[in-house]
Formats: sequence, structure tokens, C-alpha cells
Amino acid sequence: MLRVAICGGSGYAGAELLRILAFHPEIDVTLVTSEKSAGKRVTDLFPHLNRYSHLLYEPLRREEVLSKADLFFMALPHGASQDAVDFFVSKGKNVIDLSADYRLRNAETYEEWYKTPHRFRNTLKKAVYGLPEIYRKKIARSRLIANPGCYPTGAILGLYPAIRNDLLDINTIVIDSKSGTSGAGRQSDTSFSFCEVNEGFKAYAVARHRHTPEIEQELSIISRKEVRVNFTPHLLPVDRGIISTIYARLKEPVKTEKVYESYRRSYEKEPFVRLLEPGKFPNVKNVRGTNFCDLGITVNERTGTLIIVTAIDNLVKGASGQAVQNMNIMMGFPETMALDSIALFP
Repeated sequence: MLRVAICGGSGYAGAELLRILAFHPEIDVTLVTSEKSAGKRVTDLFPHLNRYSHLLYEPLRREEVLSKADLFFMALPHGASQDAVDFFVSKGKNVIDLSADYRLRNAETYEEWYKTPHRFRNTLKKAVYGLPEIYRKKIARSRLIANPGCYPTGAILGLYPAIRNDLLDINTIVIDSKSGTSGAGRQSDTSFSFCEVNEGFKAYAVARHRHTPEIEQELSIISRKEVRVNFTPHLLPVDRGIISTIYARLKEPVKTEKVYESYRRSYEKEPFVRLLEPGKFPNVKNVRGTNFCDLGITVNERTGTLIIVTAIDNLVKGASGQAVQNMNIMMGFPETMALDSIALFP
């Protein structure tokens, strides 16, 4: 059995990790940390996780917890993961970081968008971006995985086949995304209260969302050219799920069927990407609680535009499910283990 720690286990991502790992036959969760909830049982915060009624939240005292696990999931806030990730990696532990601290390959870019210094540039060089559909082989060889952000997961998977096959004018990409409120984390903030969110729908962080450079980084790697995108996130009055509608001009006229074939070839062996038939498009309801990315495409022949729609659960494929998928690859477990039947939840 692989001994696993969840650092930051009182947030939504930590709770989802616990829920998913309860289905995993090769995992023993031996440590869950939380500074605010130290001394409480997991079931005090999440009664549905009764399998973990014996586990108490502990403070993250690195030297004291080092021997308690072989692999550490870091579900800490941005900025707070830097030191802990560096420490556990330096001690030979496997680490999967769900924060943004090791996603951006350029430390200066991270500092510009997250307004905090990156103090561990050598460790940053060791991190592998954890999008299995693109980096599976590198993930299998790595000890430090930077788990992708939720918006970038849907956006990159949506654009990957079209950019790889050089179908798009990469200077025309527009990404219009809508997320449930759990994407903001488990925090006390009036703007995310029921009365503020219910029956509302708004854009936020327009032209300045922190996931922008992450999307641009990965699309630039795929295209081998610098990519800049117009990315606008919106807040939906639902608890979980992200739907992204992506627009880009095609380099030349092409039928939907031809583009569809390039997507089919790209994803036909991917266990968690479901390419919908031409003319059909995703609904966040159909990915809720799962690790799937549902994807639909069409060509607007009148404007020469490719329209891509993706849907994921921001807490699963957009966070904890993808982290478990990465763990499975890293540790040599079947990639779908504990992820192919996790849709049942409160």
C-alpha cells in the first residue's frame, strides 16, 4: 500500500482527494493536515467521508510528518506550497502540487501574475506539468507534478488537436469560460455567498485572471510559437463545473468532419476525454463528480471559425481527480484506478 498525505485537507480540493482515494485499493491515507482545523476529525468537517472517521487533522509540521507518507498531495493556497514542496522533494518524497506555485516554467512570469517571489527556482525546473493527455511519459518519470489549473485544463484540451495539426490562426483565440463557485475555494467571502451568487451571472478578473499565462504557456509549447489569448472567466450560480466556449479563426476553409477526425485521432485512446458526435455539445451536469472532459466542436463555415466547447468538473478533472490520475501514472498504477466510478457523491 502506498502511504499518502493530503496537506491542506480541509478545503474543497482536499475533501475531493479524500472522496476519490476512498475508492483506491492501493492507497492508505495516513495524514491529513489543516492549520485551522487541527485536532478535528475529518468527519467533523465532511460527515460523508465516514471512512476517515479515525483521522484527525494535524498542523503541517514538516519534519514531524515526513515519515508518515511516501507521496504528498499539496492542496495549499498559492504561495504557501513553495516551501513545503521544496522540502518534501528534497527529502526524496513524491509530490503532486495542486497550487499554481510550480505550474509556470518561468519564475518571473509567476512573480508578475501572483505578486510573490519564487524562492525555489531549482525545484521549479524539476516540475512536470501534469496534463496526462500531453505529458504522460514525463509524468511517469517525475517525482514532482504541477497539477494544472481548472480553467487551463478545459481550454488546453479543447485546443490541443487543432493547434497541433496547425489548423488555427493562433492570434485569434478567444476563451469564454464559466465556473461554479467552488472554483474560488472554501472561503468566507461575501461575494460568494448564496444571496450574492444565486440568480446572478457575471464576468470577473477580466483580462487579468491568473490562469492566463498558464494557458498561454502550454499553447505556446504545442504551437512552438508565442501564443496570446483573450480569456474571460465568469461565475455561474452552481456549485461545481466549468464550461468553456472557445473560438479561433481557421487558417483555411475546412469542414467540421475533417476537424472532428483530427480530434478523434488525438483522443481516441484517452480514458477521460469524451469527444461528442458532430453537432452535440457538453453540459456540465454530465461531468459532475467525474474525471471526464466532454468536448464538442463545429465549424462556422460562414465566418471561418472553429468553435470548441469543453466541460469538466472543476474539482475533479480540474483539480483532485487529475491529481489522482497523475499519481496513478507516476506510481505505475492503472491510470483509471479509483476514477472510473466516482460520480456518486453527496
